[in-house]
Amino acid sequence: MYPLLIASRDDICAMNMASYLITQCSMEVYNDGSNSSSRKIYSCPYFALMLIDGSVLEAEWIDQWLSSNSSNSNSKKHDSNDTNATMVIDVDCYIFLSRHRSKSNKPTLTCHSTGNFSHAVMGGNARELAYTYPSLQKCYMLNLYSNRGKVPNYDIVIEATHHGPTSLAKPVLFIEIGSSEREWSDMDAISVTCESLLSSIVNFKEYGRKVGIALGGTHYPEKFTNLLIDSDIALASVASKHNLKHVDELMLRQMIAKSIEPVRYIILDWKGLGSEKDRIVNLANSVEGMEVIRV
Repeated sequence: MYPLLIASRDDICAMNMASYLITQCSMEVYNDGSNSSSRKIYSCPYFALMLIDGSVLEAEWIDQWLSSNSSNSNSKKHDSNDTNATMVIDVDCYIFLSRHRSKSNKPTLTCHSTGNFSHAVMGGNARELAYTYPSLQKCYMLNLYSNRGKVPNYDIVIEATHHGPTSLAKPVLFIEIGSSEREWSDMDAISVTCESLLSSIVNFKEYGRKVGIALGGTHYPEKFTNLLIDSDIALASVASKHNLKHVDELMLRQMIAKSIEPVRYIILDWKGLGSEKDRIVNLANSVEGMEVIRV
């Protein structure tokens, strides 16, 4: 796996994480050959890192930009055994480094897939989900949890699927630190987040034998977080209770199809389905080839 990490210069937390990774990994600058320096790329044997201007929530242009650069530069994947190799243009997934905001301002380390179950309020397209990489998210959460003693004041939890970008051709994962300006510059949190991410990339492990989509619960679904950490199940898209009214058969099948690892389970937060419970249970049971799990 060779991912592209993306950080916006408009996000102080993302830039703090990017600076940490550039320094720790002795990353080299890759010149994209254009006259503009607004999209600077760094590379190392394990991943590439791109700095951009503007909102990462609206970065639907990345596929096309990378494709254009690849055809212009004839770049190939970085060979970790070749010290003279060039930066990878052909990447396997996109990892966005980002600040996290919440009304509670509670210190939080989190990650999530992207997508819109209804209208596109924060980037992306309406009723479109991004591709997910369940094993990558699980690796990250396991590494993050193993480092929790270094950041005892932080909650470690996944978020339900939300916001853009949604149309990229490769899997998307957001890695976030929150939830206020103090945490965005907290070097303990930045170090733990970046080291957990590095371990997930360098020592990547496949968990694709047991992958599920998840329905119900809050935006910070504790049951699904615990499932990632305490079981051998990995998760693709996650629809929280407030989005269940938008989950019809087409959306459910999109949740299943947009995982790059085969989905075999539909996981229900049994007490977190709200008024949609009967409909969602019937819908889940109607999908052939899926095992329904209650948590």
